Amino acid sequence: MYINGMASIAAQTEEDLFAENLQSFSENIFPATSVNYKEYIKPMMLRRMSKAIKMGLVTAKRALNEAGVDVPDSIIVGTGEGCKQDTEKFLENILDENESFLTPTAFIQSTHNTVGGQIALDLKCTGYNMTYTQNSASFESALIDAKLQFTEEMGTRCVLVGGVDEIARISTPFYNLDGQLKAGEINTAKILQSSSEGTITSEGAAFFLLSEIRTQDSFAEISDCMIYRNISEEKLQEEISWFLKKNDLKIEELDVVILGNNGDTRYDHYYKQLQEDLFKNTLQLGYKNWVGDYNTVTAYACWLGAEILKRKEIPQQLKLNNLSLKQPTSILVYNQYLGKNHSLTLLRSL
Repeated sequence: MYINGMASIAAQTEEDLFAENLQSFSENIFPATSVNYKEYIKPMMLRRMSKAIKMGLVTAKRALNEAGVDVPDSIIVGTGEGCKQDTEKFLENILDENESFLTPTAFIQSTHNTVGGQIALDLKCTGYNMTYTQNSASFESALIDAKLQFTEEMGTRCVLVGGVDEIARISTPFYNLDGQLKAGEINTAKILQSSSEGTITSEGAAFFLLSEIRTQDSFAEISDCMIYRNISEEKLQEEISWFLKKNDLKIEELDVVILGNNGDTRYDHYYKQLQEDLFKNTLQLGYKNWVGDYNTVTAYACWLGAEILKRKEIPQQLKLNNLSLKQPTSILVYNQYLGKNHSLTLLRSL
């Protein structure tokens, strides 16, 4: 699938990323950067939207603008937890109003498919619209469905695919209760060197306008995507080698691997074994210490990989080893969360 346009919103701006000016945080929960939403969304609509809807709609519009497309044939969204902020509003209204005189707006906008629905309403897109909520494999599920649309639906020329998740004031801190988040003093820039359990979390959105046919606007391709619910470390190396071979790529020909290390000592061994063995001669990049970990953070990782292929430039602050590379042509994204939902996504330059 060819990438003709894309956009992202995360805890770091695109300018800071490539200017080597990334910011660290001292909390285990931190928000995405603010953008001028009024450029893309009418003020009357904007005030009723949660952060997930705003981020999703803006990145979708930016991706379409870059590709020069007004309305896509299909819209496919991945989200791990949907619009949590509106869910909290509705639950608080239930308590405050003693289960009476409730307005339905917050409830309607709290469902997981709200982002995809709002994008379709804004663009007046009446085509296929699907939302996947598969925890940390939500975005990859959306990518696989996009490929199916091109394969099985005649006439599908371009598909808008994205991932979005937001933090919420009450429910996100629940991650502290079962040890998913780090405790104590934190410097996010150094969490990959930590010796404690848990990680950090944030929010973000990334959308891509994909086509089956290469156009003059295409600048990279998503060659393949695979998901493994559970897999051992030994089997993982075999599967990665097979995955690359299936795409006519030898391990020594892979230029860059983007890994999902998040500082959680219980599960980072999946990455470290690959770093020391299979990818020891491959340039390794990490990103979660800068943008946090959330269910659809791999959408940001794919945006990052495609942006590197587009710019032919490596953000030095992301490097996990000392290898150098001038013009990368192939990038593999590998991720897992809590030892499950292992995913592989291969990107290539054109």
